Amino acid sequence: MKITRLKTRLVDVPMGKPITTAIHNMRSVGCVLVDLETDAGLVGQSYIFTINAARLKAFDEMIRGFAHRVEGIDPHYVTGMNSAIWADINPTGYAGVTISALSALDTACWDLIGKAADAPLHHLFGACRDRIRTYASGGLWLSYSIDELVTEAQEFLDQGFRAMKIRVGNPDSHVDITRVRAVRDAVGPDVELLTDANQSLRPKQAIRLGRMLEELDVSWLEEPVDVHNLTGSAEVRRALEINVASGETEWTRYGIRRMIEAGAADILMPDLQRIGGLTEMRRAVALAESYDLPVSTHIFTEHSLSIAGSAANCISVEHMPWYAPLFNETMQIEDGDIVIPTRPGTGFTFDERAIKRFAL
Repeated sequence: MKITRLKTRLVDVPMGKPITTAIHNMRSVGCVLVDLETDAGLVGQSYIFTINAARLKAFDEMIRGFAHRVEGIDPHYVTGMNSAIWADINPTGYAGVTISALSALDTACWDLIGKAADAPLHHLFGACRDRIRTYASGGLWLSYSIDELVTEAQEFLDQGFRAMKIRVGNPDSHVDITRVRAVRDAVGPDVELLTDANQSLRPKQAIRLGRMLEELDVSWLEEPVDVHNLTGSAEVRRALEINVASGETEWTRYGIRRMIEAGAADILMPDLQRIGGLTEMRRAVALAESYDLPVSTHIFTEHSLSIAGSAANCISVEHMPWYAPLFNETMQIEDGDIVIPTRPGTGFTFDERAIKRFAL
């Protein structure tokens, strides 16, 4: 089997309504969709994104700039392709659009490998489970009123979730506590609550907030401080009983290694786009396992399920519905878990009608 053509398409998927975190204002997710066509008639697919489709064309240009590294190769040689691109991007750097482009091509190659074998990727990677704990992450935003938080929390329960994440990061920590308490009261003691500060706090602020969150039986405080402040994150981690979760903004296994060496997180959250694709994700997750650290994958839910099904130290996946309109298949939630599909490859294929509707 040979890859005969790299094709990209740009789409912009609108949010149901504008949302905000402590540092983001989001109206849509713009995606570069990748198709790797082959002489066997199989097509490998993947995607990367930018918030509000900002600078999306730069990502597209970077992906297409590596056409010579994928066209004409057998996708089973994905590690060789990965290494060649890794060498190519040395002058440009190992973060940002370069790694995002590598991620898109690497993941699409793995999708082809699974399809050629007529097997799901978690089986090819060496499966350890058929379902994985998930949490509702596509809501409970900082911009919501308390009434909206309570209503949406109930909707998540009705959809089968047994865990959910609420955004925090208000300048006044008492405001955050009031909002989290309202959700806790609405869902009861048996539902897991997670919080995400989106890098908005100083270490002492985060420690103060975290200690108050402990009283509400919150499982983790995510990205409490600026991503570059690993020392501050480690300070927060040491001061709190609840877990500190972080790592979504780190690039490649080397970023994850820096977090581990700094003692900056209890739970690592590699992001498929920033980590560099499924090849690099497997390396990063194995690195975490060698330090007895759990991982919980960040967004890219559909394509991260192959990792969740094959990494023994993966404790959960983030359920983010932003990209769901792009796929023919839907994620199946049962009693707080996502059922990992047994369809070939990643198990998800692009809906051509949706692509036409969202095309840029």
